[in-house]
Amino acid sequence: MKTWRFYLAGFALLLAFDTIVQLSFKLTGEHAFPPEANLAWVARVFGHPWIYIALIGYVGNFFTWMSLLKHAPIGPAFAASHLDVVTVMLASAWLFHEALTPMRLLGAGVIMLGIVCLAFAEKGAPSQNEAPSAAEGALGAATGE
Repeated sequence: MKTWRFYLAGFALLLAFDTIVQLSFKLTGEHAFPPEANLAWVARVFGHPWIYIALIGYVGNFFTWMSLLKHAPIGPAFAASHLDVVTVMLASAWLFHEALTPMRLLGAGVIMLGIVCLAFAEKGAPSQNEAPSAAEGALGAATGE
C-alpha cells in the first residue's frame, strides 16, 4: 500500500509540475508575442515572471521524474507521465476558455485507458528485480530463454 501512495503522490506532483510548466509557457508566449529574432523579443520573454515559473517547474519535474524512475517500472511510468496532455487540456479550457470538443475528450479518454491497460499489464508481469526461482531458471535454460 505504501508503494501505491508513493506512486500516486509522485505522479500527482509530476502532473502538477508538467501542467504548470505548459501553462507558464502559454502565459509567457502571450506576453512576448509576436515572436521575433531579436534581443527585444528575448527581453520580453525573460521580462515576464511566468518564464521563471516554467524554469522552476522544469527543475521540479526533473527531480520528481528521477525519484519515480528509481522505483517505478519504466513502461507504465513513461505512459503515466503523458497524463499531462489531459491535465493541460483541462486547465487550458478552464483558464484560457479553450474548447473541449468531443474529439479532444475522446482522445483524453483513450490516453487514460492506455495508461490503465499498461498498469494492469505491469501488475501481472514478474518484477525485473526478482530473481527467478531455481525451477524457473532450470525451465528457462531447458527452453532456451
